[in-house]
Formats: sequence, structure tokens, C-alpha cells
Amino acid sequence: MQNNPTWILVVALALFDAEGRLFLQQRPTGKHHGGMWEFPGGKVEASEKPANALVREIAEELALAIDPVQLEQAFFAEEGSDPAVVLNLYTSRQQVGVPQSLEGQAWGWFTLAEAVGLPLAPMDRKLLSRFDR
Repeated sequence: MQNNPTWILVVALALFDAEGRLFLQQRPTGKHHGGMWEFPGGKVEASEKPANALVREIAEELALAIDPVQLEQAFFAEEGSDPAVVLNLYTSRQQVGVPQSLEGQAWGWFTLAEAVGLPLAPMDRKLLSRFDR
């Protein structure tokens, strides 16, 4: 029997506001891809469904209450690191209030054209390229 490689499932959110702008946050310095911009989200725990993990991560990082029913599966990307990382991106246009930076990261709302000009983490750049500008 062949041994399967270890991999990590990560979820992220492409949240759009009423004006069609995209919410992005900057990774803290000192972390992998520190200082780069990304879709907010995080790792899925072994006992969680991906959408529930995303709701938890958004609440922990940004103090926002996301309705999992209003999440739409969008795209995924894979990073061939060891362990491999698979990033599942969800989209939503739900109105959630004003984000709070609970982990001290910078954040902002960007048009797709503005977002392309940011220094994005590699998988986030790949996922952003799938949206029509």
C-alpha cells in the first residue's frame, strides 16, 4: 500500500462589499509570506466542515459573523510545499459590518484592479486571477 503525502486544508473568503470591492488583509510580519496581502481565512481543523472553519476563522481574526449559507464555493489552489497546502476559496456578498483587526493585521477594501497591484501571497494571486476585472 502506497503512503499518501500529508496535506493541509485551508479555507479563505473573497468577501465583496455593496460597491463590488474585495476585502483583503495583510499577513503579519514574521509569518510565512509576512507582509503580503491575502484573502482572510485559515486552517480547517480535523473535526470541522470547511465552511464552518471559515466562519470560525473570520470571527477569530476580524470579529465578523459570516452566515455559512451565504458562502459560495469558488476556486481552489494548491501549493506544493511539504506538507502540501490546498486552499479552498469561498465568495460572499453578505453585509457583515466593519472588520476589526483582532490579530493586528492591516486590511482594506480594494477594486479587483487595485488588488492585482498589491504584493499578494502566491496562491492568493493565482485565485485572484480567476476573477473578471
